[in-house]
Amino acid sequence: MRRWEASNLPYGFSRAGLALHFSTDHRLRRALHYSTVVYIVPEKYFDQLGAVLDSVPPLPGEEALYGQFRVLLDSAEKDPAIKKALVDVAVETERGVLEPFFEWNRNGRPAGNGWHRSTNNARFGFDYFNRTGTAKSNMFDNKPEETQYLYTDNDSAGGSLDGNQSYEVTFAAGQEPPVSGFWSLTLYNEQHFFHPNDLKRYSLGTKNKNLKRNSDGSLTLYVNKASPGKDKESNWLPAPGGHFSLYIRAYWGQKGILDGSWKPPVIRKVK
Repeated sequence: MRRWEASNLPYGFSRAGLALHFSTDHRLRRALHYSTVVYIVPEKYFDQLGAVLDSVPPLPGEEALYGQFRVLLDSAEKDPAIKKALVDVAVETERGVLEPFFEWNRNGRPAGNGWHRSTNNARFGFDYFNRTGTAKSNMFDNKPEETQYLYTDNDSAGGSLDGNQSYEVTFAAGQEPPVSGFWSLTLYNEQHFFHPNDLKRYSLGTKNKNLKRNSDGSLTLYVNKASPGKDKESNWLPAPGGHFSLYIRAYWGQKGILDGSWKPPVIRKVK
């Protein structure tokens, strides 16, 4: 998984949109003086916002919001005190509002057992909070009927996931994600990148045909830094020696996935 270090994009402007416009809209590229996708620093946010508003049309119903932005930018251009106030607010918003959106427990809504999920992915509309959370922590989403995403930074007791500890993720018999496509459990390090490991294993799920079920039909996956033992390595998801996150993707989900009645598994810290 590749992640751009970007954050406070203007409302209605996604990272995908930013990448697209940097590569195709020469007007925007000239206005922002960049040739590649880079971090938008809060001190420059309002300097760049006007060019973005020119390039990205408002959603139906956002016209008044765009008008307010333009009045604000015009006022800041004429009054240094207003400009300074905007910069101060942007810096504080970056620190106090946007940075926490990198944590997945601030994205979407609770899904059970410490997991969270989005229910309007790729159809955010005016849900600026969820859109911002996705832009900050996830980058891209498919539509709900295509893919459902469930994610967590914590075990089911609320503790931060740490590769120096050992965890068991158990799907009860018949309770693996109900999908018509496929599902996966993926591990990301604290920067939301894949964790390099000798097995070159970054996820487990439908594609892994050698997973071992328990005698009762349940499936236990082992997540930690050290191998759980040769007899369990087929079910082992290697973790870094520090904080990490877990992420379930359910492609072409069935009813239980779509309506939220299916609950993700408990993540049990092994004593």
